Amino acid sequence: MAVLRSSRLIHMKRTATIVVVGAALLAWLAGAATSTRPVMPPPIVERSRIEVRGDELAVEIARLHERLRPSATPRQPGRNLFSFQATAAPPPAPIAAAPAPALVEAPVALPALPPLKLAGIAEDEGPEGAVRTAIISAPGQLFLVKEGETIVQRYRVTKISSDVVELVDLGDNSIRRLALR
Repeated sequence: MAVLRSSRLIHMKRTATIVVVGAALLAWLAGAATSTRPVMPPPIVERSRIEVRGDELAVEIARLHERLRPSATPRQPGRNLFSFQATAAPPPAPIAAAPAPALVEAPVALPALPPLKLAGIAEDEGPEGAVRTAIISAPGQLFLVKEGETIVQRYRVTKISSDVVELVDLGDNSIRRLALR
């Protein structure tokens, strides 16, 4: 019994020693982890104008993304793309025969006017006064013409003034005017 008591006493002393040494070790580590120096406030960083504009842009992008989200939910149950089920199509409604319209002669389609543009007007002094030359541009072409000459085998130049050129259509004798812009 004496041996049992002494082993129990030794065991308790050992446990007490471990607890006291462990507590001292924890107190020493806690003291080392904390400092008595005052904590400095974090530095204030001013944002540049580009960063501020970037944040504003990010907010605007988020707002636009919200507008793009669908507001209506799809109908349920929707069509299942992975199953096939033949459904009978409803019979077509009978179509009443409309009376045939009277035959009318189709209007003659006029060819489209070529896109001509007056690019400029040049003047040269001649024996009879100023002789004007019109500079007319068409897609892929540039014409230098005087009064009486033809353009694109369709128009004849009849008059060149200081800012307008008159062309006569050789097909129907209509007048087309090109002005400087």
